[in-house]
Amino acid sequence: MGGMAKHRRPGPVDQPSRAVPRIDAGDPLAAYRRRRRPPLDGWRRHRPLHGGAGHLRPGEPRVLEEWDGFAYQVTGAAPDLATAQAWLAEAETRDDPAG
Repeated sequence: MGGMAKHRRPGPVDQPSRAVPRIDAGDPLAAYRRRRRPPLDGWRRHRPLHGGAGHLRPGEPRVLEEWDGFAYQVTGAAPDLATAQAWLAEAETRDDPAG
């Protein structure tokens, strides 16, 4: 029988992945800077207070977290998903150079 197919990332094969930026070999602190970058989901995030998927039970409270340069820190709470999403949108508009 046939073996398992090889996994590969989606997108053009001639372009590097944008998920993880390359480390500058000439920078002695590059590995340190890479560890200090925020995760791909941004500087702010919200999580359900009692765990689980973020889109389930939209009426339940959410924990609001911000990246401090090293790890996410709890900065507050939102009573529901809509309020947490508004908190995220407010940060995106504030950081948007066009807005």
